[in-house]
Amino acid sequence: MCVVLRGWRGFTPSDCHRVVIRVTASLSQEGISCVQKSNLAPSRLSRGNARVCRVVSPYAPEKVDGRMSRAAQAPPRFIGRMVHVTPRGQAPSASSQESNPVRAKAARARTRAVVRDAIFAILFALLLFLCLPGRLHSQSECLACHADKDMKDAAGHSLTVDGDKFGASIHGSLKCNDCHADIKTYPHPDKVAVVQCSVCHASQESELKGSVHGDGKDHPCTSCHGDAHAIFPKTDARSTVYPLNVPSTCGQCHSNNGMGQKHGLPSIYPKYVDSIHGYALSKEGLLVAANCQSCHGSHHILSHKDPQSPTFKANIPATCGTCHAKINTDFMQGAHGKAIAAGKMKAPVCSDCHTAHAILQPTEAKFRMQSTPICGSCHKDKLSTYHDTFHSQLGLLGGYVETARCWDCHGAHDVLPARDARSPIAPANLVTTCGRCHAGANLSFVQYQPHANARDRKLNPALYFVRLFMNLLLAGVLTFFVIHTILWLVRARVEQVKNKSANGGDHA
Repeated sequence: MCVVLRGWRGFTPSDCHRVVIRVTASLSQEGISCVQKSNLAPSRLSRGNARVCRVVSPYAPEKVDGRMSRAAQAPPRFIGRMVHVTPRGQAPSASSQESNPVRAKAARARTRAVVRDAIFAILFALLLFLCLPGRLHSQSECLACHADKDMKDAAGHSLTVDGDKFGASIHGSLKCNDCHADIKTYPHPDKVAVVQCSVCHASQESELKGSVHGDGKDHPCTSCHGDAHAIFPKTDARSTVYPLNVPSTCGQCHSNNGMGQKHGLPSIYPKYVDSIHGYALSKEGLLVAANCQSCHGSHHILSHKDPQSPTFKANIPATCGTCHAKINTDFMQGAHGKAIAAGKMKAPVCSDCHTAHAILQPTEAKFRMQSTPICGSCHKDKLSTYHDTFHSQLGLLGGYVETARCWDCHGAHDVLPARDARSPIAPANLVTTCGRCHAGANLSFVQYQPHANARDRKLNPALYFVRLFMNLLLAGVLTFFVIHTILWLVRARVEQVKNKSANGGDHA
């Protein structure tokens, strides 16, 4: 690299030449080697020469695969200022100075300009001396050893750093000792200090400390972000926190044999993969599909028991509503949403009906078959009366999935009481509601009571007594015929004995 100083103080071509400042001794000790080369000065400058310098590191032999050069080489390029000066040994003529005092004054001004430019050159060379070697030592010299794929520590952990990946990573512009701040010399000690990511990422560190992952020993940054020397932006498909990769990253701990099992947590990853969200993400590649981060957050992940958590029961509708906005609006206008807003935590939210991770497509037969027991877990009295109906019997006996379920009549999210005119089970809307399945339904048809309770005398007195009469009738008929049958058998046996006696007994 040539350090060329170019002046522009008004010298004529016949009175000037180019001067090349040679920066040699100090820089060559830091890895700057120079090759002597003829200068392109005017012919009358007999001793002009220049040095063309290039940066090399005496500690970092070039790798055959060239990764070290590509990761660390950042050739500094600059053009200094070329100064025009009077050739050495050729002083201005005395006659010209005596005959022209103005010219003598100009010469002194030019001399001051040369001194000023020389100071500039020295400062620039000093900057080169201070900055350039540090960059080389931080990358090239480290990769001289750590580029070795077989390099391991005493415990057998790999110490290999892929120069290409590191150079392309989000930290590729940093020097090694920006993170490994305790390494000052080479060779460095075998045991080095743990890298503190919080030096740069203070806000993330603060959020992490207050989360369920606050124990940094079990949850270091690299457990989610992967190899520290190959961290890519979250928008890069190579990143471990890219939307398509987030479930598998979290699944390393929250799976059958992960950290979750160590702390007694359920296995989540297999359930998510089989859910509608997991299918949309992994099979369809839809980046908008919900992943772990969408519901739980990134660094400030809180327990579902914490009121500040997005997975706290009262907050779940808003969390799901970030994607399902229309459904959230309907839910909050319904009876369940209003109960949650009033602080009644016994009311169901999204996860109570759909579960948290094993979410199924609502049109699937499996979901339809389990939806009634889900509603019945809260509405136990209505579940028992539903089981008495033709709808339930048809579904239970034949597994017919198209038979009416709770939400076919009551709605799914905007569930409203029958007294609300907007409810599908309001008296004025029953013909339309029933007509979805029963074509030709009329006012007489909708007199049918799907949740009639024959055991409740106050609610349905006529039905109660009819049921009582039928039960008594059935019991009486069965009792009569049981007694009749027993007496018939007794009579038959008595006649059989008499007949044998009339015929002379057994030996007659």
